[in-house]
Amino acid sequence: MAEPQISAHRKARYRVSRRPMKTFHRIAVYCASSNQIDPAYAAAATAMGHAMADQNIGLVFGGGSVGLMGTIADAMIDRGGEVIGVIPQKLQDLELGHPGCTALHVVDTMHERKQMMMDFADAFIAMPGGFGTLEELFEVVTWAQLNFHMKPVGILNVEGFYDDLVRFIHHAVDKGFVREELRHLITVDKTPMGLLENLHQATVPDLATWLPVPPTRGT
Repeated sequence: MAEPQISAHRKARYRVSRRPMKTFHRIAVYCASSNQIDPAYAAAATAMGHAMADQNIGLVFGGGSVGLMGTIADAMIDRGGEVIGVIPQKLQDLELGHPGCTALHVVDTMHERKQMMMDFADAFIAMPGGFGTLEELFEVVTWAQLNFHMKPVGILNVEGFYDDLVRFIHHAVDKGFVREELRHLITVDKTPMGLLENLHQATVPDLATWLPVPPTRGT
């Protein structure tokens, strides 16, 4: 296998898409770097990679060779899919980068990593993961909420992993901390094929339709 293309990218481009994506060239997938997990999650990562590759959708991911990151990358490579990794230099120095990537971009910071992944992707999927996965998920959700991008965001809810998180989101809406218009901003499905199909139909609410108008302040 050929060595991956290494890019010392240092300045991530800022890009705003103003319309929902109906055709996905690449999807960013956020997921666990841990190997100490139930094999069912690895099987789901393989299925997700195969489903994307079969639809000619490229993978954008954190560039790692371990955990579900490595598993979904391997699945994409197995089907001849495009695999774009973005990894901080600190982790690349620990030899954690996936050697089979179509292109592996090495950046200085986590902020650059997330921005570049966001720039490359037409949509976002969170698979089961820990703190990093949750942080990445809610950053792209917040940016969608505020229309800094108009790209759909989904969760692959393997084995009910995200059931409690989904309930919390509805709880936050019910309590008034998240607007009703944003209740279904995150598309949730249990299967890779179902999630991809629903993401093709997903839209991001226009900020102007729900943002409250601030009261007029007296002088």
